[in-house]
Amino acid sequence: MDAATILHADLDAFYASVEQLLDPSLFGKPIAVGGGVVLAASYEAKAFGVYGGMPGRRARELCPHLIFVGGHFREYQRLGDAAMAILDDYTPLVERISIDEAFADVAGTAHLFGPPEVIAATIRRRVREELGLPISVGVARTKHLAKIGSQVAKPDGMVVIDPANELAFLHDLPVELMWGVGPVTKAKLAESGIITIGQLAQTPGRSLERLIGHAAGEKLFALAWNRDPRAIVTDHRARSAGAQSALGRKPFREQVFRPTLRLLADRIASRLRDKSWSGRTITVRVRFADMRAVTRAMTLGAPVSATTTIAEIAEELVRGVRDEHPHERDISLLAISVSHLVPDQAMQFEFSLGGPDDARRPGTRTGAARRQADGAMDKVRTRFGWDAIGYGSVVLEAPKSVPDAFRELAEKQL
Repeated sequence: MDAATILHADLDAFYASVEQLLDPSLFGKPIAVGGGVVLAASYEAKAFGVYGGMPGRRARELCPHLIFVGGHFREYQRLGDAAMAILDDYTPLVERISIDEAFADVAGTAHLFGPPEVIAATIRRRVREELGLPISVGVARTKHLAKIGSQVAKPDGMVVIDPANELAFLHDLPVELMWGVGPVTKAKLAESGIITIGQLAQTPGRSLERLIGHAAGEKLFALAWNRDPRAIVTDHRARSAGAQSALGRKPFREQVFRPTLRLLADRIASRLRDKSWSGRTITVRVRFADMRAVTRAMTLGAPVSATTTIAEIAEELVRGVRDEHPHERDISLLAISVSHLVPDQAMQFEFSLGGPDDARRPGTRTGAARRQADGAMDKVRTRFGWDAIGYGSVVLEAPKSVPDAFRELAEKQL
């Protein structure tokens, strides 16, 4: 049997912990990053039932003395990068999966730094001493179990799972700790009395398939027996760029979704251009007040990275969702992603055909003008900062909070 050499390191309540680090008067107090919507909550706030994505009004009802802070997103990026760089000191096999968590395989470096549990303890000590942040680490034989171990270790702890006892450890835990079990899947499993991972492991495959579908059932059954062959992947090539905004509960109206989509498109397109990528498929996701979600997509003839083009297509798709669901009065989340990414090529001039999609083709006169405007804005932002300039429809109409900056850091796709 393989040794437990895979680490999953996860910074604890990262965004809230950074805010407490920046303002020591917030230590030990319930705080939330955000305003109209909770983007992240400290452990002190979570104790009252406050969680990310919750409307701010509801959070204040649960925790009347909750302190809201606006968020220091550049500090999140800086400190997240610094923490992940500490892992790089102990192995080249580091797979960063978000701004605040990563896997690391230390099998090949034990002769340099000691056994995995010693390396994990050293990483935790250095993050605390050098950055002032708490971090939890799980050590196990597989990625899935290491991630569960870090969750069990929270807050600010370490769990090493002996390969000889891993199923005994795993099967007593609640199913929601498994990768891929969200609130909807958890509820479906609970309806059949499946509360623990061990109960899921003992459920026949056909029963699971009827509950949650073939693919999900097959995947979760394997993970419940700790069958996870995935290796550490150090070279993640960008497949998509996306952002989303949790809205709380807002009317499904143009005045709400249009400025939000414009802001999301601005963020995504800027990231695409910064990496010299364009994408052919624009996808939107609309989540209704009851947490049901609808996804719609459009694939273009040519890849794009223009802010206005991505925004227009996203608005068109969301209007289509509204027309298809006329009885849905409220929405709680909007998301955009751009996929089928390709490296930017030299622009080839296209003759205008006068059709409605003329402006969306990057080689037409209008398309080139949009790209030129974006380029000028990118240069100003590079020199003077993001807030130095913006499109009028975004600056004047968009919510004053930063709904997608939190997600941009968490997604780290591009």
